[in-house]
Order: sequence, then structure tokens, then C-alpha cells
Amino acid sequence: MKSITLVFIALFLSSLVLTKGEEENPSCVVEDLQICKTAVTTGRPPSTECCDKLKEKQTCFCDYLKDPRVSHYITAAKQILAACGIPFPSCN
Repeated sequence: MKSITLVFIALFLSSLVLTKGEEENPSCVVEDLQICKTAVTTGRPPSTECCDKLKEKQTCFCDYLKDPRVSHYITAAKQILAACGIPFPSCN
């Protein structure tokens, strides 16, 4: 019973974080970065379109890093940002 309660609490807190991020900046939708999927999954250099999208979405990076779906790709994200000439964000 404790584990079910802990899972519920974790899911609830995760949804609060994601909801809060969406309220703060509804234009920060991680799905907008689908154009970079090939670079993330294959290790190939990012396309010009990917770099352009990342530059456009720079103000969203800290919101993206809060998304649990993104946390698995931090290493790839650092490499892609470096290849695009974009600094990795320092989030508070």
C-alpha cells in the first residue's frame, strides 16, 4: 500500500511541475523539438533546421529540462547544443 501511495504522490507532483511550466510559458512544448529527433537518436550532427528551432526555443530550455521525458537525453542535448553553437542553460 505504501508503494502505491508513493507512486501516486510522485505522479501528482510531476503533473504539478509540468502544469506549472505550461502555465508559465505555453509555447514551451517539448514536441516542438521533433525536428531534432534524428540527431538525438542517431548521434548524427543536427540539421540546420534543428539548430534554428533550438535557437528559437532557447528561453524554454529550463522548462524542457523539468520534463521527465527529456531527462534521459541530457548528454545528447549537450552535444547537440554545442554543435549548434548554443550554450547549455544554467537553470535555478
